[in-house]
Amino acid sequence: MSYQWLDWARRLQSISQAGLTFTKDIYDRERYEELQQISKEIIESYSEIEMQQLSNLFAYEKGYQTPKLDVRGAVFKEEKILMVREKMDDKWSLPGGFCEVGLSPNENIVKEIWEESGYHVVPTKLLALLDMNKHSHPPQPYHYDKLFIRCEIVGGEESTGIETKGIDFFAEDQLPVLSVGRNTVDQVKTLFEFSRNPTKQAIVE
Repeated sequence: MSYQWLDWARRLQSISQAGLTFTKDIYDRERYEELQQISKEIIESYSEIEMQQLSNLFAYEKGYQTPKLDVRGAVFKEEKILMVREKMDDKWSLPGGFCEVGLSPNENIVKEIWEESGYHVVPTKLLALLDMNKHSHPPQPYHYDKLFIRCEIVGGEESTGIETKGIDFFAEDQLPVLSVGRNTVDQVKTLFEFSRNPTKQAIVE
């Protein structure tokens, strides 16, 4: 599905944010603020995100805009993959979330899996680095890159977290309804390919 409008809106947001960061001219600042407002109006018109939510999101953005990083864990047990049920939309996803400042991707995924599922894990291999724009996710206001990291359980026990309401392991042919903003069926099936072929090279696309 084409989201050309979203690409335009993101580019406008990126240009306006950089301009607001570096300009010292009051009239240029007004122009960049107008560009940012146009970006928000485009996104609001073509998505379900409300203007106030967009204003809150962009208010915290400072400096030159770069893609954000989302990290997801691939944890297998008896040829099934670990998934958690999200409270936000009542659908299932690989445990994970946005990378936090001060933590490496490995440290982030260890933290996310423990908080969302109760399991202690050790990261063992980077499986994929994917541009969210090139996969069938719903439109998002920001540009995200997604990291998928293979992890092995070393302890802990099943326990839901603040953002999750269920935990389970699923076979490839019995996947639940997925939270496609976080992961797609094709992405999960690709992870099963890595489980069957441990020497498969990491995917970057």
